[in-house]
Amino acid sequence: MANSLPDLRDSMGEHIGIKFISMEEGKVVATMPVDHRTSQPFGILNGGASLALAEIVAGHGSVPLCAPNEMPCGIQVSANHVGMVRVEEGASVTATGTLIHRGRTTHIWNVDITNKEGKLISTARITNQIVKKRI
Repeated sequence: MANSLPDLRDSMGEHIGIKFISMEEGKVVATMPVDHRTSQPFGILNGGASLALAEIVAGHGSVPLCAPNEMPCGIQVSANHVGMVRVEEGASVTATGTLIHRGRTTHIWNVDITNKEGKLISTARITNQIVKKRI
């Protein structure tokens, strides 16, 4: 597995402020701010931003597990949002992705998103289909 963290330039991940903290085979950790880019009009973290964070973490976790002529494509995301995070100075969440199935054609990840105190905010299950690159 490559030791470098993903480059999110010119992507949704860059736009919503995702920063990868660590990557190792089967485990990925990233953070995302809770600010005007990731909030609802009510001043709390948007569930859609949490889903984007989870899918980006799982997708980038699968990339180094693929052959050079393959790439992961998210085909299913399911999540439960169990807590809220308010927009305030320095607010952020941390996503920890854990690979729970590594098949030849699918990878399944569990991604837990927590606040700064470690309280669970969302938990997501992501299935990535491994496909041949066509580009």
